[in-house]
Amino acid sequence: MKKRVAVLISGRGSNMAALLDAKQDAYEVVLVISNRPDAAGLERARAAGVEAIAIDHKKYGKDREAFEREIDAALRASNIEIVALAGFMRVLTPFFVRAWQGRLVNIHPSLLPKYPGTDTHARVLAAGDAEHGCSVHLVADEVDAGEILGQARLTILPGDTPETLAARVLELEHALYPRCLAALARVV
Repeated sequence: MKKRVAVLISGRGSNMAALLDAKQDAYEVVLVISNRPDAAGLERARAAGVEAIAIDHKKYGKDREAFEREIDAALRASNIEIVALAGFMRVLTPFFVRAWQGRLVNIHPSLLPKYPGTDTHARVLAAGDAEHGCSVHLVADEVDAGEILGQARLTILPGDTPETLAARVLELEHALYPRCLAALARVV
């Protein structure tokens, strides 16, 4: 039986699309939630026949947990078993992380534990690293610090810029994320 997955997005949803398009026997994306009503990924999900809703974080002001409680209620109403973050640009509270512990997964554009947070491509170039990549990990209370489920690597080329690295790493993400999500779905 395929695990029921919800994907949380904030923008165009390219990793969400990769999860939708992957031919996997272990999971099925049945719900997409965005914190931004104008997120292009919502239309992409609807076009694929997946329920897609917006829960606008702005109406909650600084009460992040109230926003997350509404998301949590939507997830539970849809009998979601695993939550995949795919460009969801919100730092989650301990409430949400603990509620979905072991079933909350994220993809990050660096070889964790190096370069948690943002601006990873510029940071790896500034450091003079020889390689870069992406990581799929379980979400923990600390940002980008959960158990790593998988990584993909590439060699940094002469002349690489943050933009060229971002494009190349995104290709790795689109291949890695469905594999790691399927592996998680088989064991939870």
